Order: sequence, then C-alpha cells, then structure tokens
Amino acid sequence: MLKWKKVLLERASEIFDKGKPSREPDVKELHAKIGQLAMENDFLSVALGRIDGSNAKK
Repeated sequence: MLKWKKVLLERASEIFDKGKPSREPDVKELHAKIGQLAMENDFLSVALGRIDGSNAKK
C-alpha cells in the first residue's frame, strides 16, 4: 500500500499533466495575427475614407 502511494506522489505530475494542453501562447502565431489585423484595419480605414469622401462631395 505504501509503495503505490510513494510512486504516485513521485510521478503524479507526469500522470496528470500529460493530457493538459499547453496554455503558453505561440508567439509566432500571435505576431501573424497582429499583422493580419493591422492590415485589415488599414484597408478598412482607407475604404471608409473613400466612402466618406465620395458622400461628402455629393
């Protein structure tokens, strides 16, 4: 009885941490997403400026 408890206490982290997904974000993926969102923001800002500019002339 004591032997299995000792083994469990020594190796519990190996057993229970295996199935957990890593919560550490992937920096490359985050940088790619930031770049994508920045490009979309710039594109939409220009498009909105064109729409507002064409409506102001009318």
